[in-house]
Amino acid sequence: MEIYEELQARGLIAQVTDEKEIRELINHGGARFYIGFDPTADSLHVGHFMALCLMKRLQMAGNKPVVLIGGGTGHIGDPSGRTDMRSMMTVETINHNCACFKKQMERFIEFGDDAALMVNNADWLLELKYIELLRDVGACFSVNNMLRAECYKQRMEKGLSFLEFNYMIMQAYDFYHLNETYGCNMQFGGDDQWSNMLAGTELIRRKTGKDAYAMTITLLLNSEGKKMGKTAKGAVWLDPAKTTPFEFYQYWRNIDDADVMKCMRMLTFIPLEKIDEMEAWDGSRINEKKEILAYDLTKLVHGEAEAEKAQTAARALFAGGGDDSNMPTTELADSDIDASGINILDLLVLCKLAPSKSEARRNVQQGGVLVDGEKADDIAMIISKDALKAGVKIRRGKKVYHRAIIK
Repeated sequence: MEIYEELQARGLIAQVTDEKEIRELINHGGARFYIGFDPTADSLHVGHFMALCLMKRLQMAGNKPVVLIGGGTGHIGDPSGRTDMRSMMTVETINHNCACFKKQMERFIEFGDDAALMVNNADWLLELKYIELLRDVGACFSVNNMLRAECYKQRMEKGLSFLEFNYMIMQAYDFYHLNETYGCNMQFGGDDQWSNMLAGTELIRRKTGKDAYAMTITLLLNSEGKKMGKTAKGAVWLDPAKTTPFEFYQYWRNIDDADVMKCMRMLTFIPLEKIDEMEAWDGSRINEKKEILAYDLTKLVHGEAEAEKAQTAARALFAGGGDDSNMPTTELADSDIDASGINILDLLVLCKLAPSKSEARRNVQQGGVLVDGEKADDIAMIISKDALKAGVKIRRGKKVYHRAIIK
């Protein structure tokens, strides 16, 4: 099976501008394509992971990736999928986040002279002169067409800043610059980026007369792509300091049954023949499928050793075992604890198992919290200092495990 047909079979392609031409380029290693990553945090998350996997597949098929770090567009912020404007980041924060992204991406993509290229759009966007940009690029954009774009329509009623309104122009200019400077002929992105990507292909065609193409990736997890990577504690990060390998494993181990095979196809490198076999398995083997998915993705992100440890710990916990050596742990200071101990609600908040005491109270009152295997159904419950020195195992709901210990 050719790579374009494999992407289709894995459910990765949402829409393309010129299917015949794109198929030809990708299948014969002729795509020099880019995907942009705006540095909105100091770590990539699992939403980015999907794009990185796509890049890796295409690179393995002989195509050339260009990783675009949005050090310039990060000053503006993409309104796509947003209900409000992002907080403005300082230059120092943007540069720090860019450096973090670069370090993490090197685990997935092969960079080098004849391999992938990494660029930062701050190198050209921050040098643009406003009047020249308006005359040279702005004249190519129809405000009427821009307002019809989904990313802007969704924000018009709640308020869209002029700063964000310029994002489409900046993204289109990126594609134009990469085309002129590096011969980049294709742009990939999530299907919420379609309008911005079409603007880039149109700008190149109008300015240069050359063909340029765009292809969007199907958002993961049914129609709720924006929920991807969200848990009760926030986003699922690729940085192990923010989301431990155990938490990462557990996230995939606990996804909805209906999403398992879709994630298997779109994110893993397991051959499609094997996935087809697994899809025919009896429904009683759903947990086996989830273990395979969780292990495979944890291995991709954190390495085989961490995947082994995460799986061993998860199996022990689900089997009622006592191995908590790889469980996410909060180390408490003596100053966090009174002489008598700490209230269960305060402990849940300190361990970030609940965002607030009111939410912690609701969890306890609903019987969703266990401490060392015993149900914590009293909001006045005190966990003693001696118990915490030995280490206390907390379970919230059926699937979230955590350990608290005084060091």
